[in-house]
Amino acid sequence: MHRFFVKKEQIQEPYIKITGSDVNHIKNVLRMRPEEEITVSDGEKMEYRCYLESLEAEEITAHIKWKEEAVIELPSKIYLFQGLPKNDKMELIIQKTVELGVAEIIPVATKRAVVKLDGKKEAKKIERWQQISQSAAKQSKRMYIPQVKSVMNFAQALEFAKSLDVLLIPYELAEGMNETRRIMESIKPGQSVGVFIGPEGGFAEEEVQAAMEQGAKAITLGRRILRTETAGLTTLSILMYHLEQDI
Repeated sequence: MHRFFVKKEQIQEPYIKITGSDVNHIKNVLRMRPEEEITVSDGEKMEYRCYLESLEAEEITAHIKWKEEAVIELPSKIYLFQGLPKNDKMELIIQKTVELGVAEIIPVATKRAVVKLDGKKEAKKIERWQQISQSAAKQSKRMYIPQVKSVMNFAQALEFAKSLDVLLIPYELAEGMNETRRIMESIKPGQSVGVFIGPEGGFAEEEVQAAMEQGAKAITLGRRILRTETAGLTTLSILMYHLEQDI
């Protein structure tokens, strides 16, 4: 069933008013008709099952059949600090990490990142990346759309991460899977977690040192060297498994 996101002010029980680009998507892309059903999220925790009542040029009215507080999101918020990768790898990273439950994605311009974005290119990229996040959130039945932040340098990323409870930095020189397992298993539901992933060339040694001085824990993801687009997905998959074991 197709899923859409609205702001709380668009919910006027027993109706929900759908506006913006979703109007065209429902009418002209999905070619939906009155009486067909959709699900709607308020961007927080409430989920609404609705049927379409009227489809106007600028607005669609959906009638609420029932609502519930949905338990879909991870019990911890995970923030991905992703070193800017080459080509279109960021699009894959955003799509898949949103499916895995990431809360926010922070693109990071690291020392070894090849990609350099000026203001105009960055604005277009962020807009595109946010659209991918929205699409992935709809597909995976998320309760909200994870935000893709503006690009930060490494120092800004560390400053942003100061308020988080746990910081993880997969690092090819880290050793000891038992220690990594202990660190992962020590993370408690409700704690916020920042995951730092380097670009193709990895983090510079001084970046790893700076992160560890701020309390980040260096972990290993195994004996093999993972690509930047694989490392974040692997870390989030492990965290998802750990945090949702009681389901």
